[in-house]
Amino acid sequence: MTAWFCAYTQPNRERWARSNLWELGLEVYLPEYRKTRRHARETTIVARPLFPRYLFVRADLEHIPLRRIRSTNGVVDLVSMGPHPSVVSPRIIAELQERQDSDGYIPLGGGEFTTGDAVRIVTTSLCDQIGIFQCATDNDRVIVLLQFLGRNVRVGLDRADIVPHRA
Repeated sequence: MTAWFCAYTQPNRERWARSNLWELGLEVYLPEYRKTRRHARETTIVARPLFPRYLFVRADLEHIPLRRIRSTNGVVDLVSMGPHPSVVSPRIIAELQERQDSDGYIPLGGGEFTTGDAVRIVTTSLCDQIGIFQCATDNDRVIVLLQFLGRNVRVGLDRADIVPHRA
C-alpha cells in the first residue's frame, strides 16, 4: 500500500535528501516558502523549507525496504510512533499543495491582514489594545501601529498575538 511518510533530514540537507529519494523513484514533496534575506545592504529572496529538516515521501513499504529510505543520503529517519513509521494523511499533502502560489511556494505573512486593517492584540501585556496592521515579516512576526501616550508606536508581535478587530 502506497502512503505518505514524513522524513527527518540532516540539517540544511532537505533538497539533497529530496534529490536522492527521487533517484530511488519515490514521489517526494518539499513544501517551501520565499524568505527575504538581508545581508550587508543587500536583499535577496531565497527558497526555504516550510518545515526545516522535514520533507514528505510517498512510498510502498512492502516493495521498498524501510532501511533503503533510512539509508538514503540526507535522510536521518522516518518520523515514527513506536517501531513503525507514521502515515501522513494525503489530505494534509493536498492542502499544502493547494496553498502554493503559481511558482510553487507557500505564501506566509499576515494572512488575512492587509496594511491599514484594525487588529486587536489577544496576548502579551498589551492584551485588548487596538492597533493598525502595518506589515508582516518573514519569520511569522507582524508590525502593528499602536496609539501610546499620544503618539504612534510601532510594535513587533508574533502573528498569533493578533486577531481582526470588529468594531
